[in-house]
Amino acid sequence: MSQIPWLEGSSTLFPHPSHALSDPDGLLAAGGDLSPKQLLHAYKNGIFPWYDETQPILWWSPNPRLIIRPRDLHISKSLKKTLRQTPFTISSDHSFTEVMEACAAPRGNQPGTWITEEMHEAYLRLHVLGHAHSVEIWRDKQLIGGLYGVAIGQVFFGESMFSRQDNASKIAFSCLLKTLGNCGYELIDCQVHSEHLESLGATMVERGQFLQMLVRYTQKENHPWPHPQDWVLALKQLGRSSGKN
Repeated sequence: MSQIPWLEGSSTLFPHPSHALSDPDGLLAAGGDLSPKQLLHAYKNGIFPWYDETQPILWWSPNPRLIIRPRDLHISKSLKKTLRQTPFTISSDHSFTEVMEACAAPRGNQPGTWITEEMHEAYLRLHVLGHAHSVEIWRDKQLIGGLYGVAIGQVFFGESMFSRQDNASKIAFSCLLKTLGNCGYELIDCQVHSEHLESLGATMVERGQFLQMLVRYTQKENHPWPHPQDWVLALKQLGRSSGKN
């Protein structure tokens, strides 16, 4: 592996994302910390942390980048039928810690998780400060799916999602897009390729194009997070929608 810069303490002096390695794709730097200042600076510059308990903090900016605009959301006929026929309810920021814990739970044959205790504490701090948010999907008062990420300006940087019932994470993500689109958000960062998200309308863009989008859409840093009624309205709209929103 080629050498990458080591960040000291709470330095926000990241290398430009164009200096990221191509193998492994997007690895940019190591070290530093997960303070709110460091994390917010990283996201605004197209960089995010991703590592496990055996590694130092690693910072990434892959190329190309998976993104989706709210207007490009695609709802399949089967998902629309599920939305119409199943009595789901939705909330946001109601159970942030529980959502993170569910996202961190090992899946399939995975031996561990990249959502370490250090990461959990860091994003909880961001949540308390009003930057990190969760979306929860409920059925019969049980949490069955959800996601969390970071909002800056008109951009939501998705971090992880989980599903305890079929399609629950797709419903959470679809509601996220519909609600944020209704409320003036322009872009959702999905980080790396996923067939799961591609089926909902996500596409790959070059890193340079993505960085230009961030310059444009993160300027309004105080763009409001949707109110509770906005999420309920979006869920109802999705149940009535056909095809794209």
